Amino acid sequence: MCLDISYTPFITIVCWPNDAKVALNLVLNYEEGGENCLLHGDGESEKLLSEIVGAGAIVGQRHANMESLYDYGSRAGFWRIHDLLHRYNAPCTVFAVGMALERNPEACKAMVKSNWEIATHGYRWWDYQNVELDVEREHIRRTVQIHKDLLGVRPVGMYQGKPNINTRRLVVEEGGFLYDSDAYCDDLPYWSMEYGKPHLIIPYTLSENDMRFASPNGFSNAEQFSSYLIDNLNYLIDEGKRGYQKMMSVGLHCRLVGRPGRAKGLEDFLKYATNHPDVWICRRDEIAKHWYQHHYPKDVSRSSL
Repeated sequence: MCLDISYTPFITIVCWPNDAKVALNLVLNYEEGGENCLLHGDGESEKLLSEIVGAGAIVGQRHANMESLYDYGSRAGFWRIHDLLHRYNAPCTVFAVGMALERNPEACKAMVKSNWEIATHGYRWWDYQNVELDVEREHIRRTVQIHKDLLGVRPVGMYQGKPNINTRRLVVEEGGFLYDSDAYCDDLPYWSMEYGKPHLIIPYTLSENDMRFASPNGFSNAEQFSSYLIDNLNYLIDEGKRGYQKMMSVGLHCRLVGRPGRAKGLEDFLKYATNHPDVWICRRDEIAKHWYQHHYPKDVSRSSL
């Protein structure tokens, strides 16, 4: 039973299924094939989240090493993570870039067969900060259609990743999303009424994230990665036992944790988490549906959905 604790403005009392203390969501970012590249019609090469820490974009030229490092994610890393999650029967949410899905039909089939949630990570793995409103609107429309065509169902979750101040308005305007995850400001979902109706935000993380393998002073080896994730999970479990249930996201990238020495850290974490009775390992859309059912804003008609 959940404890009866008085509400404060910054605490929401949650009852996860099976009285779990933490809702754990694994997020696989599927970006390889949607990055900046002259072969993709872009004017410069990719610069972010690779083994070349601190790389800069090369304008008007291809970057052979960067292209090859991204290719590792789709050729090898994805399949290693796919096998690992299957061996531990761990569900996940995929943040999938639309163009990456188009370029990797076999991965699409594997995601669908695995019953993973496939949310959208936008049409391109771009920084949308200065992208024109109509272009971003068209990209959202296009990636929704790609999901329908390749996966047989539209996405219900959106994570642009590098959004701008208009992104959420466009997501709400599109009308078919249960949630977006372009936020890092809480350990629980929350509602935004900014655009005239309840819109659910399920915050993501840049901390419990393998991107720290590709950043200065980040993770150096698998043990650091698994130790940090286990410490984070244990702390949240302890909070949950005191009546403050939370959620935890873990961000993964095919070209990063898909490397064998790093995948070992993910496996060590999965060994721990999948055997813990206080952890509900779930998809992001399952968290969203739970929130709609149990934490819909009071005094707001559900006809506004």
